[in-house]
Amino acid sequence: MSGLNHNRRTILIGIGNDGRSDDALGWLFADRFAESSDLEVIYRYQLQVEDAELISAYDRVIFVDASVQEMETGFCFQQCRPAASVHFSTHKIDPATILWLTKEIYQASVQGYIFAIQGYEWALKQQLSEKAAQHFQQALLYFEQDILPAIAAGVEQIMTPSERI
Repeated sequence: MSGLNHNRRTILIGIGNDGRSDDALGWLFADRFAESSDLEVIYRYQLQVEDAELISAYDRVIFVDASVQEMETGFCFQQCRPAASVHFSTHKIDPATILWLTKEIYQASVQGYIFAIQGYEWALKQQLSEKAAQHFQQALLYFEQDILPAIAAGVEQIMTPSERI
């Protein structure tokens, strides 16, 4: 954590595996914004309990990951609220649990968002499926036009598409 700039208010966590086709969506997305002056960007294969400490230093976190869920637009940007969950193993910790741990352990209220991009293929290869690549481009455009300007402007709360209705 020592190399991270905690003066930035927003951290983007790209989750995935660039060796498993569409599972690379989170990392590829993070790559696009790694040089942004408005975001701190990090990469994870999976979320870990220790990530609660990391995000406790920020006002906002955006978790970006591939999803198997069908989505009308191929991606979904939504708010994530803290919630405790219990799993058999710590190898499956979701963003809501990380936010809950952040609040419980570090008394930090961090705004959380999930940016899910629909994927289709998960085989061992370093190439996105054609459909996932299309969704990736659409997700980038949405983020660049709607989300990044709000972050750069210092907007306190980012509105998700469902909140704009």
